[in-house]
Amino acid sequence: MTLQKPQPLTYAGAGVDIEAGNRAVSLMKQAVQSTCRPGVLADIGGFGGLFALDTAKYKQPVLVSGTDGVGTKLRVAQLTDIHHTIGIDAVAMCVNDILVQGAEPLFFLDYLAVGKLVPERVADIVSGVAEGCRQAGCALIGGETAEMPGFYATEEYDIAGFAVGVVDRTKIIDGKNIKAGDVVIGLPSSGLHSNGYSLARKALLEVAGHQAGEFVQELGRTVGEELLTPTRIYVKNILPLLERFAIKGLAHITGGGLTENIPRILPPGVKVVLDRSAWPVLPVFQLIQRIGQVAEEEMLRTFNMGIGMVLVVSHDQAPAVLQELDGQGETAYCIGRVAAGDPMVEYVRG
Repeated sequence: MTLQKPQPLTYAGAGVDIEAGNRAVSLMKQAVQSTCRPGVLADIGGFGGLFALDTAKYKQPVLVSGTDGVGTKLRVAQLTDIHHTIGIDAVAMCVNDILVQGAEPLFFLDYLAVGKLVPERVADIVSGVAEGCRQAGCALIGGETAEMPGFYATEEYDIAGFAVGVVDRTKIIDGKNIKAGDVVIGLPSSGLHSNGYSLARKALLEVAGHQAGEFVQELGRTVGEELLTPTRIYVKNILPLLERFAIKGLAHITGGGLTENIPRILPPGVKVVLDRSAWPVLPVFQLIQRIGQVAEEEMLRTFNMGIGMVLVVSHDQAPAVLQELDGQGETAYCIGRVAAGDPMVEYVRG
C-alpha cells in the first residue's frame, strides 16, 4: 500500500486569505482618509493610531470613551446583502454615548470579524463606518479586520466600535444639577436605531411572515429598508447647544428605552414625567406592537419609541433651546418635566 504524501498546509488553505485582507485595506483607504481631522498623526496601516490632543482648546481635558456593537441588526444586513449602512450604526452607538457627558468625539476604531473575507463587502461596511465618523466629526483612526473561518459562517460577520472624545472637566454633564421644574426635550429617532431587533425580527419576520424585501404599506417601504435605517448621530445637533446653554442632562435612548435610560442621569429626589401624547410614534413601532401584541410597558422599555436623544434643561432656557434646534432644521419636542420623587420615568397622557 502506497501512502500519499501529505500536501503542505497554508494559511489560505485553512481559510484565512492574507491577500484578500490586503486588498480590503486598499479598497477602504480612501473612505478612512475622508474622516481625517486636526489631531490625527498617523495614516492607515500602522500598529496604533496616533492623535494629538488640542490642549489650547481644552484647559482641563478629560477623555471619555465608549464601546458598543450593532446587535442582531447585523442579521438584517446579512439577509438583504446590504452592508454600506451598518457601519453608521456602529459609530452612532458609541459617539452618542460619549456625547451625553458633553464630550466632543475625537476618534473612532472599529473591529470587524468575518467568516470569509470578501474585500468588497468589507469595503462596504467600512464605508459606512467612515460615513458615521464624518457625521460625528471624528476620525476613523484605526481598526482590525479578523477572518475567522470555523467560528463564523461564510456570510456572517460582527462589528464593534470604540470611540474616544474629550470634555473640559468643568463642563462634564452628569445630571447632578437636574431639579424639579426642569423641562425634558426629545430629539426624534430615525426608527429602531440599533435596539430591540430580536423582538422586531420575531414580530415582523417570524410572526407576520414578512420577507426582508417585501413592501409594507404601513411602513411605506420594504421591511429591510425600514430595519436598516441607520441610527441617528446627534453630535452636530448637541455640541453647539453646549456652547450656548446650560444643558443639565443628556440621555441616549438605546436598549431599555426611555424607561431605563433616563433614570441613569437623574440625581436622588427627582423623577421624570413624560407626556406620551407629546411626540409621534413611528409606524414601525405601531406595527411591531400590533403584530406581536406587545404590552405598552414592554414597548417602552425595549424600543426608543421615536425619541433617540433626551435633553434636560431649565424651564427658563427651554424656549431658547427649542428655537436653536428649530434653526438647525431639527424637529424637537417638549416631552415632559422633572418632578419630585424617586429616580424613575412616569408616563401620562396630556
